[in-house]
Amino acid sequence: MNPEMEIATDKKALQINLDVSKYGTFAEIGAGQEVARRFFHVGGAASTIAKTMSAYDMTFSDAIYGPADRYVSRVRLQTMLDHEYGLLVERLDAKFGAEKTFFVFADTVAARSFKHHNESHGWLGVRFQPRPRTEPSQIIIHVRMLDEANVEQQEALGVVGVNLLYGAFYHDEPEKLISSLQENLAPGRIEVDMIKFSGPAFQGADNRLMSLQLVSQGLTNAVMFKADGETVQPAEVFYKKAILVERGSFRPVTYATNDMLDGACRVFLAQSDCSQEDLVVLMEMTLENLLAGGQLNHADFLARVDILGTLGRTVLISRFGEYYRLAGYLFRYTNKNIGLVMGVPSLIEIFEEKYYLNLEGGILEALGRMFKGGLKLYVYPMIDEATGKIVSATQIKVAPNLRSLFRYLIDNQFVQEITDYHPEYLRIHPPDVLSRLQSGDTTWERMVPPEVVRMIKKREFFGYRRPIAA
Repeated sequence: MNPEMEIATDKKALQINLDVSKYGTFAEIGAGQEVARRFFHVGGAASTIAKTMSAYDMTFSDAIYGPADRYVSRVRLQTMLDHEYGLLVERLDAKFGAEKTFFVFADTVAARSFKHHNESHGWLGVRFQPRPRTEPSQIIIHVRMLDEANVEQQEALGVVGVNLLYGAFYHDEPEKLISSLQENLAPGRIEVDMIKFSGPAFQGADNRLMSLQLVSQGLTNAVMFKADGETVQPAEVFYKKAILVERGSFRPVTYATNDMLDGACRVFLAQSDCSQEDLVVLMEMTLENLLAGGQLNHADFLARVDILGTLGRTVLISRFGEYYRLAGYLFRYTNKNIGLVMGVPSLIEIFEEKYYLNLEGGILEALGRMFKGGLKLYVYPMIDEATGKIVSATQIKVAPNLRSLFRYLIDNQFVQEITDYHPEYLRIHPPDVLSRLQSGDTTWERMVPPEVVRMIKKREFFGYRRPIAA
């Protein structure tokens, strides 16, 4: 580790140790007491640490925190925070409650081991009182440790833990805390793909916006949240599930948006051995899709998410401009069927070589990565405005040197036509709908599901303009 970064991390830990108002517990399972070690190392920990503990053996861990299906999980972390915070207040409130703010830092981690080389990841959390004898607030994060060596992963974990605790105590704004999580770490060592703020200290924080910050600030390539706005870690959602993803701007969701997804879903389920219950349907927005005028518009983002939530959709926000990168991300989490839903224009873009100049193997490498796990594209037709004819996936024109490659994908059923659809929806285009709703032209209402119409009009999303009375 860079000596300057080491010193900076130590300064954070020492500042906490010298703050006589902070007093709490460290409970760490799975990768050693890496965070607590930082505080002991810099000195002065006796005024900060009431207890440290680590229960590596499952029997001991179960005896303390109760049995668990998975030991490295959000559920286990929450149990640890609940248990340790309860003990802290129960045993020390009478002695220190009037003068100290109690906290619990906990983590449960699966670092690289000598026997296994599975994904290294962990859950970290802090529960803390902003002031003595006040209701606690809480922050939890999920991290992926990207170093190859176990000792380097442990080192990185210690730094992130110090950053999280320091941020909870001294950063008033959640955005500042998020930007500080990778401080004093070289790029590419840690990924933070889930964060959740809760409690009185964060009443104004919208966790969907905080998730967006993780992507826009480069702490991760993708984040997810469910229809109710609950932030989730991908492995929690994708575990043993098939996945169907529709990418779009969803500004707004139209009848065509839903028709495309419904048609793809019918083909997907008919061809795979999974049931509706075993299928995760995602609506994906890339960071580029969210940029309006070159910058992120939070109100616009939340409008899209609220509409998708009303429709019961799980949302994925990503930095994956190219589809092969999205595919690689999904392959990480499941070995079940994966489908990408798109219109014919997106399929045409996939076969434009200019998008793959950064790859040594060009378009061959990109498509090899995309289809290596049996992934399929489910393609919605379009109307050729010049001729008025419907163009399906198998009818698109590609460059002469790519025709054999395209035919190979068609013949091996990697590209699937969506044949069950409403032809009248093919003329619905979101930019046209958006223009109409912003100009007061009420015809847009016939292109959008009723519940979406109601929400847009009630909350005046997307610059909605009420029609001018005659």
